[in-house]
Amino acid sequence: MNIFKKIVLSTAIVAAFAAVSAPAFAAEEHKDKNAEVKLAATNTAAKIEEAVTIAEKGDKAAFITAVSEARQLQKEFRYEQTERLRQKLNDKLSAAREAATQDNMSEAVIAIKAASVYVKEMREIYDAAHK
Repeated sequence: MNIFKKIVLSTAIVAAFAAVSAPAFAAEEHKDKNAEVKLAATNTAAKIEEAVTIAEKGDKAAFITAVSEARQLQKEFRYEQTERLRQKLNDKLSAAREAATQDNMSEAVIAIKAASVYVKEMREIYDAAHK
């Protein structure tokens, strides 16, 4: 009887583990990487244009927020042929944010406009390869 109880208990434990672990090993839903990269490029460009507009108005706090959001969005733009440009873009966004925190909005505007050029160039390279 003791052995029977152990077998039933072991079977119950194995069944519980199997029920819990099955969803953990389920296949991940398919994601279209091209769509994700295009969305990241579009959102980054939009956020940078928003930052340019805010910088020209002179709202430092909103500018810093927009630049920070653009830096986060550009991380999703992953394409090997534009990786060096993405690093340069990140440097320009960092420079724009630094300049704004030091109350040098004219330098911040220059840096964010340069970042805008990098985003457009990255998008052109990506689009040319993914027609």
